[in-house]
Amino acid sequence: MGLAKTRTMMKALAGDALAGIFGNCRHCMKKAFTEFPGTHFKLGTMLMDARMIEQLADLMHDTAFFIKDASGRYQVVNQSLVERHGLKHKSQMLGRRPCDVCPGDYGRIPTEQDEQVLRTGQPIVERLELFWRRPNVPVWGLTSKLPIRDANGQVTGLIGISKDLAAPVSREDVSPEIARVLRYLESAYDDPVSPSSLARKAGMAAARFARVIKRIHGISPMQLITKTRITVGCRLLRETDASIAQIALDCGFADHSAFTRAFRAVTGMSPTEHRRLERP
Repeated sequence: MGLAKTRTMMKALAGDALAGIFGNCRHCMKKAFTEFPGTHFKLGTMLMDARMIEQLADLMHDTAFFIKDASGRYQVVNQSLVERHGLKHKSQMLGRRPCDVCPGDYGRIPTEQDEQVLRTGQPIVERLELFWRRPNVPVWGLTSKLPIRDANGQVTGLIGISKDLAAPVSREDVSPEIARVLRYLESAYDDPVSPSSLARKAGMAAARFARVIKRIHGISPMQLITKTRITVGCRLLRETDASIAQIALDCGFADHSAFTRAFRAVTGMSPTEHRRLERP
């Protein structure tokens, strides 16, 4: 993919993905990102060229950044991602998929993740997983991947990051059960889950489970549950015409009021205000 096509992809994701990737504060940015003639974006009175995104990503040494096309092939990568694979030049990754770069599960799993996002259009947000590091050193981190859509809403690629955990966590500190429980929460947010029920699924005492979650995500298990549900709620408000009451139930809240209180506490606005902002 040439630079022009990559820039087109960047325009398609500007308002949604950039805010989500660089700060998770889309509700604060409101309508800040709008397409600007040529190869730039307009952020207030500041112009942003697509190449600046890559330059900014190169400064994130604890984070791997990437943009991939509709086939899951790398189109833009930052230097951190290159170095994590023991490579020297970005050109060694461009046009290839993770399974073409990494051996075994460390290449297969992210490739399957990409296929899922590209097929369903559903994002992956802060999924705990082991990243490949040469020479043969896997480390824990959080991966987020957002679909890129064209003007017709068709998925044309994805943008994402894989960020090292803020606090060092060894493989021994995080059992496979913890990773499975966190993946369970991603899809079972509408179930009556609680910190104690997640701890039981992980086979851990509630206090120890809370300490591990705090080290991974920097928040408590209850805050993680709420964050997961609010994230889904934001997507449903943006992508569907379902009522606030229905979205509340779909996200695991008891009713409209409980959803609204939690939503306002996290975002500073009501679900109705958020929907109006997202869908002018």
